[in-house]
Amino acid sequence: MTTTTKKANAASKREGWGSLRKLPSGRWQARYPAPDGEMYTARTDDDKPLTFQTKSDARTWLASVHTKIARGLWEPSAVVAARRRAEAEAEHARSISFTEYSERWMELIRTQPNRSGKKRAAGTVRSYQGKVTGYLVPEFGTTPVREIDVARIRVMTDRLDQIPSPLNPRSKFNGITRPVLIVLMMILRQAARDGVIPAAPNISIPRQEPVRHDADHDPNEDVASPEQVEALYETTPELYGIMILLAAWCQLRRGECLGGQRRDIEWHDDGSATLHVRRQLNANTGDYTNLKSDAGKRSLSIPSIMLDRLRNHLEVNVAPDAKAPLVPTSIRGGMPLSNTRWGYIWGESRDSVESLPPGFRFHDLRHTGLTMFAQEGATLAELMRRGGHSDMRVVLRYQHATMTRDRELAQRMSERVAARLADAKKQKDQSSLDSEGPPMT
Repeated sequence: MTTTTKKANAASKREGWGSLRKLPSGRWQARYPAPDGEMYTARTDDDKPLTFQTKSDARTWLASVHTKIARGLWEPSAVVAARRRAEAEAEHARSISFTEYSERWMELIRTQPNRSGKKRAAGTVRSYQGKVTGYLVPEFGTTPVREIDVARIRVMTDRLDQIPSPLNPRSKFNGITRPVLIVLMMILRQAARDGVIPAAPNISIPRQEPVRHDADHDPNEDVASPEQVEALYETTPELYGIMILLAAWCQLRRGECLGGQRRDIEWHDDGSATLHVRRQLNANTGDYTNLKSDAGKRSLSIPSIMLDRLRNHLEVNVAPDAKAPLVPTSIRGGMPLSNTRWGYIWGESRDSVESLPPGFRFHDLRHTGLTMFAQEGATLAELMRRGGHSDMRVVLRYQHATMTRDRELAQRMSERVAARLADAKKQKDQSSLDSEGPPMT
């Protein structure tokens, strides 16, 4: 036997069960046969290599492993480590703070599609982020998600209710509490799906209440008269006046007006024209984006009252390129007017028309046009198509206008029937007189 072989045998000796080996470093390594028939080297519960300072320590460890095997408690170190990691992750999940989990939720909102399979619009993501960073994180911060219960949510709700409405300080509602509460419940329901909490707290979302106006507000006050629309057009700079007509008479939203291009106007041989609504100018990104819903894509007959003005606007203010913006920043420019810039222009135009009610919005021009469209006898389905609505409940606000038209038509029908009946009775009476002959003398 060589000297090298003798040294190897001295460094690695088989025990009564398992084996020990002295490493070049001077530490000892232990190996043992497991119930699965494999030989295992000593490892920690975190599945990392384990060596021992002395031979005695290695033997003690081997004895403990042998005892586990005998009691049926042995598991491979990789299995033990995986279970420990899972338990640690579960404990972290149970103790995760609202701030940390809300960041995870926002990343989910940014990257994952919604229930309809579409990626959320940038404006939607920004709106959610504003609720999280502006209200929810300051409220809950490092509070573990599992500690956010009904009582904590009620405290937050009461605090939010005290914030005055930025639109109408006299209003009993501020338009803040409800959307913040909606986002919070979205987060907590996702936390329940992720197993962070057993279930989301049982909180009912309050119904939407009017903020801009008091409860006794008459919706008709949001409808401008044709004279007021004309006054708005006259006071708006000539380059941008078409915005007033597109909103009132084509019932476009602000982003749809600003997102229009020359190619969206289709002229016909009889002098009429069609407006194809295909995109919007996003107020958050400043870029052209798809419309919010498929219902928004529509083709509209342009009322004859604005055709001459539209034709002149295209000739004077819009560049000849097919993709030239209908409302450019400058005459024949290639950049569309921004939402922010239009806000300033609109404010000056509105304030110049004294007869408009306080707080009259640019969007109210769209409401004006749809109300007049309803008064001409349009059905709710026709109103949905004209306005690009996908929700019937939104269009029901114009039902008062259709009922006004309905009463008018019913009255006209009643008067026509009454006139016909009166004529018939008159003829019948005359016929009776004629059949009786001249009176006796």
